[in-house]
Amino acid sequence: MRVNQPVLNKFYTLDNLQRQTIIWRMLGKKIVFTNGVFDVLHKGHISSLTEAASHGDVLVVAVNADASVKRLKGHTRPINDEAARVLLLASLLQTDAIIIFEEENPLHIITAIMPDVLVKGGDYTIDQIVGSKEVIAAGGKVVIAKMVDGISSTLIIEKLNN
Repeated sequence: MRVNQPVLNKFYTLDNLQRQTIIWRMLGKKIVFTNGVFDVLHKGHISSLTEAASHGDVLVVAVNADASVKRLKGHTRPINDEAARVLLLASLLQTDAIIIFEEENPLHIITAIMPDVLVKGGDYTIDQIVGSKEVIAAGGKVVIAKMVDGISSTLIIEKLNN
């Protein structure tokens, strides 16, 4: 399989992402951060990523590693492994940077790059969003992206299993 070079350039380690964040800030870019499993990519994900990207110049997407997904969602997940999930996300125009994290949440990434805007999709409240206190304390803002009713990876998987 031939992968487009710009897609490969979107994958970051934490050290590289920290360095790139400094460059983006020097260029006056507003950095937006979001995270998730993104197991079965669907229109709800695209809507959330599009909304997130609209809040700044650079969208950083943190993706749960396979082991993290298993701990959160159970032994039958993920459906798509982390390599497939990050490749799909990196192929989207909305995303500028992709990073994988092993932990239950991406707090260490958020505090390392301190985005200007933290976006989380779903029915969370701001105080439930990991990193919200830190981003707000640093002068940033937190946005809760609108959900697309009636769609989720879990619902899609349940429909396929029935």
